[in-house]
Amino acid sequence: MKKSTEVTNLPIISISEGNQIGTVKSLIINPDKNSIDFLTIEQEDWQVSVKAIPFKKVIGVGEYAVTVEHEGATIDLNEIPIANQLLNKKITLIEARVMTRKGEMLGQVLEYFLNEDTGDLMGLLVKLPNREVVISIDHVITLGKDLIIVNEHAKDAFLQKAEQLTQSDGDGMYSDDEIVQEEPVSQSQPVIDEPVQREEEPKENPSEKRENLRKKQIELLVGKKATTNIYGNSGDLLIRTGTVLTEEDIKQAQEEGQSVFVELSMNVSE
Repeated sequence: MKKSTEVTNLPIISISEGNQIGTVKSLIINPDKNSIDFLTIEQEDWQVSVKAIPFKKVIGVGEYAVTVEHEGATIDLNEIPIANQLLNKKITLIEARVMTRKGEMLGQVLEYFLNEDTGDLMGLLVKLPNREVVISIDHVITLGKDLIIVNEHAKDAFLQKAEQLTQSDGDGMYSDDEIVQEEPVSQSQPVIDEPVQREEEPKENPSEKRENLRKKQIELLVGKKATTNIYGNSGDLLIRTGTVLTEEDIKQAQEEGQSVFVELSMNVSE
């Protein structure tokens, strides 16, 4: 799970070409699917049209980069009507007000969370008058530009922290100590909206996600040739120009962290 601010401004690396395409400028939200469908790209060389990457083309969203197979993953939004339509809706979620379908204003969105593997929205961090809470996307009825409508059950299922969005049990429910309790609902009050039930997907441990991303990066870089000397954080030479990269070489760069691995990814050839 990622916060939106953990994705924006990340460098976008093309593994096949070994260069940086640009950086993530914004996330394009599909309000009908409650998902991130595209990432727009900030690139100084592109002055006329808006370029983007369909989320389904993303290999991984890591701690220090978004990776794609090749530069061909980018599209011109003007050539894809649905993408351009979503962009023009200007749904950013941040600072949108949150209201129940009965018209009760709850608060304002400070941040939102997404599944970095699928692009699906997971929840909203909402500022109430006296505290901050997390609302699961399952309680959202409408995502609008300025207003988000949630069902009546949202008030009874405020979460204390975002991590709880991935900690529901097999029935998609949370334990009592995980929920911020509100005033109890009157017995005479009719129950109106049932929370949307979604099929449970197999859960992957965060460490397994990181390891799978690292393996994918190794698969795409192994056998390529370094076109410049790559130095570690301490100034030691890690990889010499002309080296045909082995799995061990790539792992060394990964262990050094963001700047070293990005430097390597941007300086390789077939």
